[in-house]
Amino acid sequence: MTRMLERFCNQHMSEETKHREQNPELEFEHQDLSPNAVYAFFIGLAVAGIVIYFVLWGLYRYMDAYDRRHQPPQNPLVQSETDTRHVPPQTIQEFPQPRLEKNERAEINDFLLQEEQTLDSYGWVDQKAGVVRIPIDRAMQLLAERGLPTTPRVGMVPPSEASADVSNLSNQGPQPPTTRKVEQQ
Repeated sequence: MTRMLERFCNQHMSEETKHREQNPELEFEHQDLSPNAVYAFFIGLAVAGIVIYFVLWGLYRYMDAYDRRHQPPQNPLVQSETDTRHVPPQTIQEFPQPRLEKNERAEINDFLLQEEQTLDSYGWVDQKAGVVRIPIDRAMQLLAERGLPTTPRVGMVPPSEASADVSNLSNQGPQPPTTRKVEQQ
């Protein structure tokens, strides 16, 4: 095969590429990876994958059969199925929360829909105490209109109308002194 390649190259190559011995520093790979080797690798990889699949399938089947043979004997008073790994649907409700999910997408969509309906509707939180819930949009409107509720700080006197009048006076600039008449009794 190399001889055929050399003959082909000698006939169809220019003089410059024929004389590659002239500059040994400018060498290149003379033989590429053959396509047959690449195909053989992929075929071998596929065969190995199939063999590994069937080996694992047989191993798990053997281990499952072994596990079934070595199940502890059931108490004769227990009225249940022979396979203790199977749980009937009616007994699933007896397990405490949180349970394993059977259909994650459907359950999360139902949960999100329920939460969305709760957040976007009016309802009682505690009817006896008079606590209600309102939709988020309405709560934001009320908050923008009324502002945040404030509580007086410990040790501070809450503002009154008299102190508000004093603060209004101080904002108007200096005022001339006023005299007050004191009534004598």
